[in-house]
Amino acid sequence: MSRKLRMAMIGGGKDAFIGAVHRIALNMDGQVEMVAGALSAVPAVAIESGKMLFLDEDRIYTDYKIMLEKEAAMPADKRIDFVSIVTPNFVHFDPAMMALEKGFNVVIEKPITFTLEEAKQIKAKLDETGLTLLLCHTYTGYPMVKQAKQFLKSGALGKIRKIYVEYPQGWLSTFLEGTGNIQASWRTDPKKSGKAGAMGDIGTHAFNLAEYVTGLEVTHLCSNINTVVEGRLLDDDGAAFLKFNNGATGVLMATQIAAGEENNVKIRVYGEKGGIEWKQEDANTLLVKWLDKPAEIYRTGGGYNSSFAAHNTRVPAGHPEGYLEAFGNLYRNFVLTVRAKMNNEQPKDEWLDFPSVNEGIRGMAFVNNVIESGQSEEKWKEFTL
Repeated sequence: MSRKLRMAMIGGGKDAFIGAVHRIALNMDGQVEMVAGALSAVPAVAIESGKMLFLDEDRIYTDYKIMLEKEAAMPADKRIDFVSIVTPNFVHFDPAMMALEKGFNVVIEKPITFTLEEAKQIKAKLDETGLTLLLCHTYTGYPMVKQAKQFLKSGALGKIRKIYVEYPQGWLSTFLEGTGNIQASWRTDPKKSGKAGAMGDIGTHAFNLAEYVTGLEVTHLCSNINTVVEGRLLDDDGAAFLKFNNGATGVLMATQIAAGEENNVKIRVYGEKGGIEWKQEDANTLLVKWLDKPAEIYRTGGGYNSSFAAHNTRVPAGHPEGYLEAFGNLYRNFVLTVRAKMNNEQPKDEWLDFPSVNEGIRGMAFVNNVIESGQSEEKWKEFTL
């Protein structure tokens, strides 16, 4: 197959934050062409948004169901290959399932669905169809996060003992949803966001980062969940103690009321021989701290890095690679995998290194477990799927 993959977007119209990020990411490598869209639930906005992106007028839709029906009926040389779903949480499941049923691969924002049961249904449909799904946990796309994963996988630090992961934000320190702010309004609305606020929005990122980097799985947790801002309907602050399947313990913190913080995602992992540290505010650096020798600094673009880090590095050492490039890496690996499967070829391991439905299921289980523990008097609970 010697052409760009064709895609359609659901949600993400004008003035939407994450839709624009997706479009930058999918265009970064020249492998994808956006040919259709149902970009808003408001018909006038959907049409205006499609025109702003220069889509053909007959492929600008005001209803994603109509779009998927019509796109599926198109000839092979025009039909889309995948859809990107960039809607609020409560509009994830239905378009994803319909897209899979129509034979389209799927890119979807996190958390994957509104409920855990919906996530399991998506997995069953993927198993049935053999199609591919990308779940957009952006932080797994950074080269030094991939280097951290491979470094720990090598056993260089010995058995992992302790994990600290944190995601502080400050943008919801006031009752922003009361001002008409669209992003704040849906993220704090249980009818649109689900049972969790901060823990669903950014806590799932922290949880995913801890499991991705270490290769471990949480088996038990004990959480404290807070709603700090008066009048808010969902949690805006919380923390959890974690137990992992190798005996390690950890601490997770996610808050959106840390006034002055932006998106300071950070992870520290300690083993028998030393520890590693990565933070998004210095994303090109992976710090390795040893028990019995000087610390080492790994940098994006260094020739000593793993093939996974090298594959996801875009520019020479010293040039900053950030959020957009990490997002682009997710899309590139997804596209390379889909293209290989369409050509009946085996994707390389580096291409397959992106979050998918299993991470989505565990993310939804995290939401369930962390909220249940936070509301319980007993606190410690087994992590259940």
